Amino acid sequence: MKELWTTMASLMAVWAFSRTLLHAVFPPELLFAFTKLFHHFFTCFSSYCYFDITEIEGVNTNELYNAVQLYLSATAVSSCSATSSNRLSLTRSLNSSAITFGLCHNDRLTDEFNGVTVVWEHIVTPRQSQTFSWRQLPEEKRGFTLRINKRDKPYVLEPYLDFINLKANEIRRRNEDRLLHTNSRGGSLDSRGQPWESVPFKHPSTFDTLAMDPVKKAEIMTDLRDFADGQAFYTRTGRAWKRGYLLYGPPGTGKSSMIAAMANFLGYDIYDLELTEVQTNLELRKLLMKTSSKSIIVIEDIDCSINLTNRKESNGGDRCGFGLLDGAPDVESGGNGNGSITLSGLLNFTDGLWSCCGSERIFVFTTNHIEKLDPALLRSGRMDMHVFMSYCSFPSLKILLKTYLGCTADDVEAEVLRRLDEVIDAAEMTPADVSEVLIKNRRDKDKALRELVEALSVRAEKNRSELRRREEEEMVAEEEKREVESRRGCDEADDGGCVAEETWNGNKNIK
Repeated sequence: MKELWTTMASLMAVWAFSRTLLHAVFPPELLFAFTKLFHHFFTCFSSYCYFDITEIEGVNTNELYNAVQLYLSATAVSSCSATSSNRLSLTRSLNSSAITFGLCHNDRLTDEFNGVTVVWEHIVTPRQSQTFSWRQLPEEKRGFTLRINKRDKPYVLEPYLDFINLKANEIRRRNEDRLLHTNSRGGSLDSRGQPWESVPFKHPSTFDTLAMDPVKKAEIMTDLRDFADGQAFYTRTGRAWKRGYLLYGPPGTGKSSMIAAMANFLGYDIYDLELTEVQTNLELRKLLMKTSSKSIIVIEDIDCSINLTNRKESNGGDRCGFGLLDGAPDVESGGNGNGSITLSGLLNFTDGLWSCCGSERIFVFTTNHIEKLDPALLRSGRMDMHVFMSYCSFPSLKILLKTYLGCTADDVEAEVLRRLDEVIDAAEMTPADVSEVLIKNRRDKDKALRELVEALSVRAEKNRSELRRREEEEMVAEEEKREVESRRGCDEADDGGCVAEETWNGNKNIK
């Protein structure tokens, strides 16, 4: 054993002496040229080509490095057996609720794209100290090296990198918390110079829990999916990549929950626009310009915040302005909209040239009274899909029973189910009212069903009584109308007889 250590020490001493002699005899420039020539000679006979993707390019962050890191984090777990070791790094980014996996230092990962195998290697080396730098650089130089077979490079490299960027954007959006934005009061800017204030969006509503007719729900989900995947279609048809939805119906029918379900389904941010805080068309346009792609722009209860009645009825047929409701400044709106926002400004906001300054955005308006809105706002191209949020129907009721009580139609007694089916339409109760009955008794399913049947029956009987009363009032009003018309006819007939008699007497006197 002693002889082995002695031999190794001698070899190391010879190696150190040879290296010192080499550096002393040959200048560094010559050694660098020899190394470069050897590398070139090696690459000529190699069947692979290598691409380095560094973390920092100059003084700027390399976005491709971040995209590769996110993409490999998604494939690292499933490809753990293909790495050089079983060790992976765990990270959690800012504003992210997900933990991502990544390659450790100098580890390798094998990936496959369109039948071509590629190899990624994570290279980490110490950074040489610098005396001066415009930007504080990390102590380590990090980067990825991509190895591709030379014969596969022409038709794999660019599509593969585009695929990585696409997947990275999806992962980034899926991991980051979605945000709920609202415009600042009076158009003021925040510390970052933005007119929007935001908070994390945590609404749990989904299409699975939304109390709505399943057929209509499936139609909306299909439309949303087609929109999100329709970039090529909108480009080919020359249309701006946007879509408008109008949600209308009685209060408590789930319009806000529908918006939250749409955002969770698509993974979009929400911009809740408060029109009463917008003073001019220019301010409205600036708000639109500061919204991001992949977002839902919402104006809730538009009939309550501003007056969008028919222009011919409210403005004499030739003006495109609207005023704010009571409690907001009532400024006369001129043609240029300098005094307040105008209907023309809102129409351009949803369907004008400025509406296409971003992409993949959805406009959602909600109202309790669709008849109050100007028809120009409702046409296709502005509000493409009109969704009526109705009272709770029997299919919607079954969704609520499953959501709040955890029971399906098979778990409910046939007699109770039949009774619910008989009274649900006549009761005209909103999903919010039905949900409240179930929430109060969610620990006792039988009691919840009994009270729900009772509440629906009472409401149905009340509606029937109200309907009968209105019918009786209409009948009485119709009888009174006929009686008045009959008396008027008799009076006109008597007056006509008197006039005819006077005319006859006058003619007789003349003769």
